[in-house]
Order: sequence, then structure tokens, then C-alpha cells
Amino acid sequence: MSKPRKSGASASGNLALIESFLDMMSAERGASANTLVAYKHDLLGFAQHSGDLRCATREHVRAYLTKLSRHGLKASSQSRKLSALRRFYSFLYSEGIRSDDPCGAVDAPKLSRPLPKILSANDVVKLVEAARANADESADAIRLACMVEMLYASGLRVTELVTLPLAAVRTRERFVLVRGKGNKERLAPLGGPARAALDAYLAVRDEYVREGPASKFLFPSRGRQGHLTRRRCHQMLKALAVKAGIDPKKLSPHVLRHAFATHLVEGGADLRSVQTLLGHADIATTQIYTHVARERLKRTVESAHPLARKSRARRA
Repeated sequence: MSKPRKSGASASGNLALIESFLDMMSAERGASANTLVAYKHDLLGFAQHSGDLRCATREHVRAYLTKLSRHGLKASSQSRKLSALRRFYSFLYSEGIRSDDPCGAVDAPKLSRPLPKILSANDVVKLVEAARANADESADAIRLACMVEMLYASGLRVTELVTLPLAAVRTRERFVLVRGKGNKERLAPLGGPARAALDAYLAVRDEYVREGPASKFLFPSRGRQGHLTRRRCHQMLKALAVKAGIDPKKLSPHVLRHAFATHLVEGGADLRSVQTLLGHADIATTQIYTHVARERLKRTVESAHPLARKSRARRA
């Protein structure tokens, strides 16, 4: 199929449509500046391929995805671009600019989603014990023990942890109010050990508060951001992994979040509850943890069941 020639008129028309779409995404959907830049880049790329966006067809969309694939673009990146097109043409349809959606019957590229890294329950116990063992040595050790307990007990993202306001933990409740992605609030659990570690940290928190106005953050810092950085949190966990005898490459704040979710699923928690606790907008994101649990169960059977061992011996 030949590519339509893009005139100056259609180019300016395309830009006007894209700007209208971006205005809507900003005003009504609260899209971030980075998201708006990405949308604009993707839509301009499609316009360069198809010509007038008002006249683009399903064949244009499919040919564009084929072109991206031939140029070696990953399936995840192709899916992101298709998602941008779907939102854009849904907007044009709702505004009466188009009477159809050229993305309607276009399948997204199949993604081979890797299973997340997790720690075994034994490794988590070793990590927590290492943190608790050093918790009497200094304020830094007490703070680190608190962070480890909260990450694993609450399934927090690292950004949620380091930006958690002090007001969120002032009550004696066994949960914290967290503001996550998309500015959505959720309640994250806070078990007894995590609550005790938090109380111990609150007793020494003032050592991290700089002079001047009181800090609103649970984990204040004298740095420019006013709170502990994600990078520093990563560094502290890596050092703790070494003390616990765990490969530091296996550990990060997000790995503890994965462990929180996987161990819940393995313990029999239903997916909807885990979705709520993690703050996932789509349960499809949470379903990855059922795959992790199945893979772990499969490996356990293959390594421990007598018939599985005999089968491996025969193949050898």
C-alpha cells in the first residue's frame, strides 16, 4: 500500500488535532508532562507514516505496527504506541471528528512478560533478622530496620515509602494511607513487627530533621528533596543483603514488593485482595503473581518428588 503524501495543510491539521487531544488528557485525565510528551512523539510518528490523521485506516495502523516490528522495536514499545493511537482515536470519535475507530480491530503485539524477581520466604527472614540484629547500633540501623519491615509488610513501592508523609503513621492503626500511582489512595497493611519497628524509628527520627520548618516526610533528609532518595534506599538494601548472606543483585525495594505479593498468593490470598493491597489499576497486572507461584511450586515438585527425580535420572 502506498503511503499518502502529507501536505502542509494536513501536517498543520494533524498538529491541531494532537494538541487538542493533549489538552484533554492534561485537563480531564491529569496526564503528567512526561506522558504528554510521549503521546505527542508517538502520534507524530504515526502521522509521518500515514499522512492525514483524519483519514487513517485500519490498514494504516497495521502497516505501521508491521514497520515498527521490522525495524526491531520491542513488542512492549509497539503496544505503547498502539495504546496512544487508541486513546487518540477514541477522543476523535467522542468529539465527532471521526465516525469510526481505525484501531478497533487491531490486535496488540503479544508480550512475553518476564516473571518478576522475588525472594524466598527464607531469604526474607534472613534479611529481616539481619536488619533487627543491627537495630540497636545506631539511628541509621533503626531506620533501615523500619524500612525493610514496612516494604515487606505493606508491599509499598519505593517512591511511596520514601515520600510517605509523617501524618500517615501518626495513628495507632495497623495500616497506612498511601498515595500511589495516578494520585490514587489506598490502605496498606502494617503488621505488629512493622508497627514496632516504626515506633522505634519514630523515637530517633529527629536526628534526620534539618533546622528550619518541620519536615512533613516520615523519612526526612537534609538533601535537596527533603526526603530519603530512592537511590539511597537501594544502596542501603544492597549493603544489608551482604550482611544477610544474600546476593545483593537479587535485592531491591521492588523485589520486596514482589515477595510481599507472591507470598500472599502462595498463602492462599485471593487476587482481588492482592490487587487492592498493591494498588494495581488492572487485575491483569496482579495475575503475574499466580504465574510466579506456579513456577515455584513446579520447581519444588521437580526437585523433591521421587518420581520427578527418577525421570531426571533416566534422561541423564
